[in-house]
Amino acid sequence: MAITKIKPIRGTISKALAYIENPDKTDEKLLVSSFGCSIETAAKEFEWTRRIAEQQGMSISKIFETYGEEYFRNLETQLLIDMQSKQNVIISCGGGVAMRERNVAEMKKNGKVVLLKADPQTILDRVKDSDERPLLNGHKNVEYIADLMEARRAKYEAAADIVVQTDGKSALEICEEMIHKLRSADE
Repeated sequence: MAITKIKPIRGTISKALAYIENPDKTDEKLLVSSFGCSIETAAKEFEWTRRIAEQQGMSISKIFETYGEEYFRNLETQLLIDMQSKQNVIISCGGGVAMRERNVAEMKKNGKVVLLKADPQTILDRVKDSDERPLLNGHKNVEYIADLMEARRAKYEAAADIVVQTDGKSALEICEEMIHKLRSADE
C-alpha cells in the first residue's frame, strides 16, 4: 500500500506518501513530467526518505538504529510542516507518515492524498533487494507485509482522497490513472 498526496494545480504543493517504491524511479520521472514541473526542481522534493537521510547525514535504517522510530517519525512531521511553503512539488513519503493524524492534516492542507495499493507479493517483489525499509528488514515475507498493510489499512483509507491499484500496471499506466483521477476530483 502507498499513499500519494498530489494536486496538479499550479501554485499548490503535491505530496506522495509511498509505502512501496519502484527501484528504478521511472514512475517519479513520468509523474513529474506529467504534472509539468521540471524534473530538476520537483525531483529534489519528490524522494522523501532521501531528503531526510541527506538532512541527517545517514541512511533511514541508520536513523532507526541510532535514534529509534519515534525520532524518525518526528523528522517526517517536521518535514511535512517545512514543505508547506513549497509550490509545484511532488513528495514521495514513507507509509508510516499516515499513522499520525497531524501528518494527514498537514498533507491535506495543500493537495490531494492518493493511496497507491498493491498486493503483499507485489510489495515484496519491489522491496526485496532494498535495505531502505527498516520495518521490513528481517521481515521480508508476504505474511509480515500483509499484516503490516492490514494494521495500516484504516488510516491509509481515511487519509486517501483517491485510490489507485498498482498491481500489474506499468509506471506510465499508474501515472495516467492517477492524473486522470486527480483531474476528475478537481472538476
